[in-house]
Amino acid sequence: MNETEPNQDSVAHVSIGTRFAGEEVAYLLPWIDEKKLPRLAADLPPVGGHIKTYPEDFVVEEIPAYFPSGNGEFLYLWVEKRDLSGEGLLHALASGFGVSEADIGIAGVKDRRAVTRQWVSVPRSVESRIKNIENDKRIQILGTSAHTNKLRTGHLLGNRFSVLLRGTCVPLAEQYAIKIVERLNHGILNFYGSQRFGTGGETALAGLELIRNERTERTKRMLHTRFRRRFAVSAAQSVLFNHYLVERVRMGLARTVLRGDYMVKRASGGLFVADDVAVEQRRFDGGETCPTGPIFGSKMRSPTGVAFQHEERLLSYHGLTAGHFAAFGKIALGTRRALWIQPDHLSVKNGDEVGLIRVEFSLPSGSYATILLREFLDLPAGAVEDDTGGSTDE
Repeated sequence: MNETEPNQDSVAHVSIGTRFAGEEVAYLLPWIDEKKLPRLAADLPPVGGHIKTYPEDFVVEEIPAYFPSGNGEFLYLWVEKRDLSGEGLLHALASGFGVSEADIGIAGVKDRRAVTRQWVSVPRSVESRIKNIENDKRIQILGTSAHTNKLRTGHLLGNRFSVLLRGTCVPLAEQYAIKIVERLNHGILNFYGSQRFGTGGETALAGLELIRNERTERTKRMLHTRFRRRFAVSAAQSVLFNHYLVERVRMGLARTVLRGDYMVKRASGGLFVADDVAVEQRRFDGGETCPTGPIFGSKMRSPTGVAFQHEERLLSYHGLTAGHFAAFGKIALGTRRALWIQPDHLSVKNGDEVGLIRVEFSLPSGSYATILLREFLDLPAGAVEDDTGGSTDE
């Protein structure tokens, strides 16, 4: 599955393009619309069907980074919610326990139209009010324990998914689904999902405008709260990553290590620059490492050589420089993100009725189930939830 390595000195001269002034959110669609993102199984027909007809069709279970110790000043709740957004869960818990939403800790926001299970932390001092939560039929507390620290965003390894596809329409759909699984077992492109960018991409566009210090009606709305401002900037960073990855695919470089690429070690998460391309290509092909793309920010580690030139042209395309991110401090520190991720335990099987297929898999934190599922589905416009719903672990 490895492409032939191109003349790397010529790669830097491949033009990304020019953004025309005055364009609105439509110019972002190639990088935020999941129907427009490259499919690894593009030569295989999608099996069709749809997801989330009922909340029980989409089950998500958090894989925690650690378990509560049984002692400490924080109460950890193993919570199941049904057809409730992450924002709705925070509001319900804050109201029931009589605390502010800032007192509640979660490792990641889960999908709304789903049944999801995750750990949540609250101050142990409000443990006696747990009965107030039991009156909300959308929420079940399946277990409790104590721990020494508040749960924080990112305190998880990933999520397990069990998804029922209804109305699959391709003849021999299960056989096609199995072929798609064989393709995806080599890894999937680590795109951000559409829900990251807000309804119609407005949040992402507002974030880009904020970073460029443009004052528009969109940016005024985002400045109302620190949460909105942070979400908008994060959405903009995600657009830039998706754009970068789309270009690597378009140029046949998604599975090619470039001179100067920042690589990540899969086992430890350690980062380093690829100096010996031949050696690092073998390590990548063997699953030991992976090239990364930019999550631009004031503390992001920049690649060198050809890889650096790609990222500089990407910023220029969007009217940005690395210096634009400095004004946003801690909400835009930046990092590196692997271009590929490896799904675990990926399997498909027929459901109990004709036209039903169940897809099960696990993904590391920060990855999007819909990016994997779109390889099976022909997703219609608007099939993915907006930023009030989908899973977010970053």
